[in-house]
Amino acid sequence: MRAVEFQEYGLPEVLKVVTAEVPEPGPGQVTIDAAYAGVNFADVKARTEGYRVDALPYRPGLELSGRIRAVGEGVTGLRPGQEVAALVGGGAYAEVVRADATTVFPFPEGLDPRTAATLPTVVPTAHALLHEVGRLAAGESVLVHGAAGGVGTVAGQLARAAGARAVYGVVSSADKAAYALKHGYDEVFLTDTFPEEVRRATGGRGVDLVLDPVGGETLRRGLDALAVFGRLVSFGNASGAEPWHVGQPELYGRGHSVGGFSVLALAQSAPQALRALAERAFRTVTDGTVTLPITAEFPLADAAGAHRLLGGRTSTGKLVLRIAD
Repeated sequence: MRAVEFQEYGLPEVLKVVTAEVPEPGPGQVTIDAAYAGVNFADVKARTEGYRVDALPYRPGLELSGRIRAVGEGVTGLRPGQEVAALVGGGAYAEVVRADATTVFPFPEGLDPRTAATLPTVVPTAHALLHEVGRLAAGESVLVHGAAGGVGTVAGQLARAAGARAVYGVVSSADKAAYALKHGYDEVFLTDTFPEEVRRATGGRGVDLVLDPVGGETLRRGLDALAVFGRLVSFGNASGAEPWHVGQPELYGRGHSVGGFSVLALAQSAPQALRALAERAFRTVTDGTVTLPITAEFPLADAAGAHRLLGGRTSTGKLVLRIAD
């Protein structure tokens, strides 16, 4: 089978198509004949700085869609030939992918394989950030960093559907701002000026909830943009800054709280909680609450092109690799 791997860290060109043995499922696992794989910023970080990479060579890819090829011992509720989407710890850039059955999800009714490949990371993440962790209530306001990306596109729509009073986004360019305004956002601010813009838009009050995938100084400035009793949820460290620390001096004065979320970490620590979350989140797609535009598609052999676009920070929406011809 064909797969894409890298044997060293570096530019997108280190991604190479290789011929590999077809994996077999172990106990509690399935193998999937892949149709599409989602492309995530975590894949770029893996290639450039070893994020979540245990050893080289490494095969990127956290999510895919396709048909179950074989099931391992002890697997129930899944069968060969069944159309599924799956969340994996890595390895989705391949024609056949092995996955733990606990993070394999039969297609929601009416969903096509191309769209299904975009769901396992983005939609549960956005749902958890707003609801399970962020506890957004109707009438509250929310600020979402990366508003034009995959999670941001979904979060804007979910916040609007939840009855948010105001949905603000933060992006890095005017083009991205125009995109975000079409997906649930009332106003969109640029990265350099968002604290001042939040104070202007809210009459100095601040927002009730901030969703931050950037970390570092952006996270600290996000705390300053919170209203009294506001919450901030961290779900990444795209800045590459040192791990953030926040404590009594930053939180006590205005009753702020800080939470965190990682869909991959939840898959490891509480897979049944992830399944329940995914079922709730996927329903927002099948009932029409959320649409997740796929803005670019690349063949498996051009995974480097997908990484080049995503790593250049100019992309919007969701990118996919087409694996099956």
